[in-house]
Amino acid sequence: MTAGAATVAPRTVDLHMHSTASDGARVPEEVVAAARAAGITAIALTDHDTVAGLDAARRAGDALGVRVITGVELSAEEGGREVHLLGLHLGNPGAIEGTMASLRDARVDRARRMVEKLNALGIPVSFDAVQSEAGIGAIGRPHVARAIVAGGWALDAREVFDRWLGHGRPANVPKARLTVAEAIRLVHDAGGLAVAAHPGPETTRTRLERWGAEGLDGVEVWHPSHFPDEIRRLRALADHLGLVASGGSDWHGATDGPRTIGVMHVPYEVLEAQEARLAARDGGEHATPPARSA
Repeated sequence: MTAGAATVAPRTVDLHMHSTASDGARVPEEVVAAARAAGITAIALTDHDTVAGLDAARRAGDALGVRVITGVELSAEEGGREVHLLGLHLGNPGAIEGTMASLRDARVDRARRMVEKLNALGIPVSFDAVQSEAGIGAIGRPHVARAIVAGGWALDAREVFDRWLGHGRPANVPKARLTVAEAIRLVHDAGGLAVAAHPGPETTRTRLERWGAEGLDGVEVWHPSHFPDEIRRLRALADHLGLVASGGSDWHGATDGPRTIGVMHVPYEVLEAQEARLAARDGGEHATPPARSA
């Protein structure tokens, strides 16, 4: 580089984000605005069991010059373990809306049962209060936790999960889940890429090979829960198994802590590799349009 030449900041993406359409704290427009402020070129909105926030996010993206990728996060189960799967680049989310609606209905029933258990434990939180926290979003444990904190029965959500709502705690209710194969098939039915979300150290090569045989397209390599050695391991596994990499902050609206927007600095080339995977699979029918200038 010659003396005095301007440097160009690398383009980055964040392909795992949540809004108030599920359990995030920011409306979709605010998610996009925060991405713009953080200098992020493209995001994927991946709310739980819903794409309800996508239209608003896309309108905001059009106005602010941020690409918005159609996404969703699904819960699955294998061998008694919960597995999360991201669906990215969904070309036809309407094809699976009926199934996602059923999953959202199951979320409501689960929240009711958690409230009943909490009441039996002496925590007089109401289901109406939980619904108020959820608004129009897909209801989940974070909304129950927020209602408890708002009612003054706990200091923060961490205390709520540690005492009542975490796995194995007295007010926890198991979530209705798909099998991994079913979740992958749903994503493919919607024209998208199925990506294992925050797989963690328990996800072995054998496990990824099995999911790959069921149609898995990619692995979330960059995630706040992954230490550098884990990122390197997952990147190598993805390359070896022919899976695309992905990554994101899993942002729910926090302004500090490990899961702040853009924290993983995922390079734009990751998004390009995902688009190439789509193009190779279906001739590019569902590929993302060219980037807008910021």
